[in-house]
Amino acid sequence: MSVVLYVAAVGLALSGAVLFRRPRAGVRAVRNPLTVSTCAALGLASLVLVCSAPLTLAAVNGLTGVPNFGAPLTYGMLSAYSCSLFVLLINWRGGPRELVRRMVLRAIAAYAALIVALVVLFTLADAPVERLTDLDTYYAGTPYMREMIVLYLAGHSVATVGLCAVGVKWGREVTGLLRTGLRLILIGSMLDLVGFQLTKYTAVAARWTGHDLDFLSTTVAPPMASLGALTCSVGFVLPRLGPSVAAHWHSLRDLRTLAPLWSALRFASTAPPPPGSWWRLPRERLQWREVAIHDALLTLAPYFDDRVRERA
Repeated sequence: MSVVLYVAAVGLALSGAVLFRRPRAGVRAVRNPLTVSTCAALGLASLVLVCSAPLTLAAVNGLTGVPNFGAPLTYGMLSAYSCSLFVLLINWRGGPRELVRRMVLRAIAAYAALIVALVVLFTLADAPVERLTDLDTYYAGTPYMREMIVLYLAGHSVATVGLCAVGVKWGREVTGLLRTGLRLILIGSMLDLVGFQLTKYTAVAARWTGHDLDFLSTTVAPPMASLGALTCSVGFVLPRLGPSVAAHWHSLRDLRTLAPLWSALRFASTAPPPPGSWWRLPRERLQWREVAIHDALLTLAPYFDDRVRERA
């Protein structure tokens, strides 16, 4: 299970890194609230998966010497991720800068209070037995732990439902890659909502009623959460990187189309290629090839015969 979560975490982290360092982003990415909030959401989702892995939980519990200390750490990270989804929605929606700022601060304050409440409840609870995979169901009936479990699930559900609602609404108003991205975000959010949250709620409620459906929480929920997070990450990244990837693909096609002409003209005197040209992006290689062909044609212009051109 830990390997699955770690692999998904790496995928999310790479998505955020690629988005933040996409071509021509530069320093502008740091100043763009939408880019920053998207990368923050992907980064926090990656941290949630890392923290929730049994190997990480065991290491955290061992380092702190507190049984189940990894639980409030993971739930706090999940709440921070839920907050980042709200901040992302606020920046995505846009509006007057002051209004956006106030809404962002309110969302951060609300989830900060939630995280503090999770820590306080864990401190008050009696949870001496370390549980790495089934803590939610094992302590479902324990005072204060019960409230902590329900509280973190509720905080995450509110953010996910809001993301689904916005995805459905905006999916009807946009087209192209943005619509595809929104649909992927909606699919990922539904996977999280049904595959992770609903299964967790069901397993915990089963414990309250004296039944045992722990497999929903321990076996079904983690991989579904990973799949949902990865699907959402693709949905976030696709509209931002898609146009650039398409442009480079068209540049590669044009580069191949110009290859015969360049092969016939490359003996002429032209400017030397830039260092490391084979490692450059297709668009940059196409620009140099067009300039080189133009220089070669200028060099050979005195030897051209207009009558041959006219006949051709």
